[in-house]
Amino acid sequence: MDNFKNIGLIGRLGSTKVVDTLKRLIRFLTDNHYNVILEEQTATVMLGHGLQEASRKLMGEMCDLVIVVGGDGSLLGAARALVRAGTPVLGVNRGRLGFLTDISPEEVEQKVGEVLRGHYVEEHRFLLDAHVYRHGEPIGHADGLNDVVLHPGKSARMIEFDLFIEGQFVYSQRSDGLIVSTPTGSTAYALSGGGPIMHPKLDALVLVPMFPHTLSSRPIVVDGNSEIKIHISDHNETYPHVSCDGQTHIVAKPGDILYIRKKPHKLRLIHPLGHNYYEICRTKLGWSSLQMDS
Repeated sequence: MDNFKNIGLIGRLGSTKVVDTLKRLIRFLTDNHYNVILEEQTATVMLGHGLQEASRKLMGEMCDLVIVVGGDGSLLGAARALVRAGTPVLGVNRGRLGFLTDISPEEVEQKVGEVLRGHYVEEHRFLLDAHVYRHGEPIGHADGLNDVVLHPGKSARMIEFDLFIEGQFVYSQRSDGLIVSTPTGSTAYALSGGGPIMHPKLDALVLVPMFPHTLSSRPIVVDGNSEIKIHISDHNETYPHVSCDGQTHIVAKPGDILYIRKKPHKLRLIHPLGHNYYEICRTKLGWSSLQMDS
């Protein structure tokens, strides 16, 4: 017997394909006597749905499972909102890349049905907390499932900063910024910056310099519990930005200090049985699938 009774639905706005999949899901869930709760923003494109609505924060308290219909970006936003409540999240892919949203729309009834019957695997993914301090006072906070990125914003100038890991000085750097990524985010922005692909089960962070002035600056993989401290140099003439998952932004000033730590709460990510991380990498990254004869 499954424990999923109250099912929350979140959909990416601005897509008729997402609406189509949401309608299929609602029909399937209500026909099977599940209580469906629509996220209030999603509900604005589902006219006449007749279902209960709730904010994302409230969904975390009300729902036994939340299904996100969209791309990985949609799931990232939902993850940040739901992680504190510990609500399991399942992704249906209606985007381009789907490292997190791995159910295809064509098999939504079959795969969601299997999950609701208890046939699934659950992963725990950690998020990052980013805090910016100015003269010892906190001025901004954000969190991210993929990464925290220090970058120049709209300016084309390089950033100067000092990096410390676990209180130990690592280097001073001039570059376009620094990507601090979780294993989840290692196939996102960090990958385009030359970082390694890290298996999601790793308890590690990767720090990827963005176009560093020194060619010997390479990505560094460190323990996942490390405290990362970035002191933004007073010599900077621009105001660097701190972005989490590319969706939340803090504007920093020269002299500010950015602290990045693992969030205490973990995302509960649900996959149908047969989920294969390497198969997703093969498909999404265009790896060869030829198998050698043994």
